[in-house]
Amino acid sequence: MYAIVDIAGQQFKVEKDQKIFVHRQEAAEGDSLSFDKVLLIDDNGDVKVGVPTVVGATISAKVLAHVRGDKVLVFKKNRRKGYQKMNGHRQNFTQLQVEAISI
Repeated sequence: MYAIVDIAGQQFKVEKDQKIFVHRQEAAEGDSLSFDKVLLIDDNGDVKVGVPTVVGATISAKVLAHVRGDKVLVFKKNRRKGYQKMNGHRQNFTQLQVEAISI
């Protein structure tokens, strides 16, 4: 059984006991979250597609940790002008573990 859910503007394919990284959520570690923007549920071949969401379907997840992603380097340069600029960025993520998919 799997579901496609919209979490913080991104779509994820989730299954029970799966760990995923999503954009930072406003919840403490150990808290439980519930997401109701379920777009599709596949229950062993029985597919339910939402218009736009599946009515009554929810995904419950537990917050495992708040982490930061790998550093992304941004390098800008103008040729023959002596201009170089290096910048770095690390995105904040929340690690979730999917506890249940309910219809």
